[in-house]
Amino acid sequence: MKKKDLKYFEDLLNKRLQELLSQADDTVSGMTAPKENFPDPTDRATLESDRNFMLRIRDREHKLIKKIKKALERIENGTFGICETCGEEISIARLKARPVTTQCIECKTKEEAYEKALGL
Repeated sequence: MKKKDLKYFEDLLNKRLQELLSQADDTVSGMTAPKENFPDPTDRATLESDRNFMLRIRDREHKLIKKIKKALERIENGTFGICETCGEEISIARLKARPVTTQCIECKTKEEAYEKALGL
């Protein structure tokens, strides 16, 4: 992969990482704010439902943060853009669509078909 392309993906991943970390800080500060006292059980249930939904979103974002950090490590050690299954280069188009990917489209398609066949 060209240095120009690596720089593009490094900048893209760092920008996305900063956005996610900023959102995580906002969530933590929002969760530690004093709890409102709702006399109506329906209002309380709605608040708890919203908080649980937000925590599920943040959990998914936490997993994405880990993937972004691993992708940045692969950029540093020279393995970014190389399929971990077959060793071939991952296309730029696939990396632009999903910069944290570790597999080329062919290997990922085979993996998903295998998982579907097993019912995973």
